[in-house]
Amino acid sequence: MSVYKIVEIIGTSPTSWEDAAQKALTTASKTLEELRIAEVVKQDMTIDKGKITSFRVRLNLSFKYRESE
Repeated sequence: MSVYKIVEIIGTSPTSWEDAAQKALTTASKTLEELRIAEVVKQDMTIDKGKITSFRVRLNLSFKYRESE
């Protein structure tokens, strides 16, 4: 039997939502092991003087708990 934990993370990028998601996953994978599913919950952007300054993606990210030995 496996047990999974879900955490919410937010990635940002000046380029695109896809890049924001990739940056969030790359950062999360440095400390979380056995990542399973990333679900995009929300996409938004910040705007300054009528121009997009950054894309943001909110992800629900699941990972497998490591069983103690």
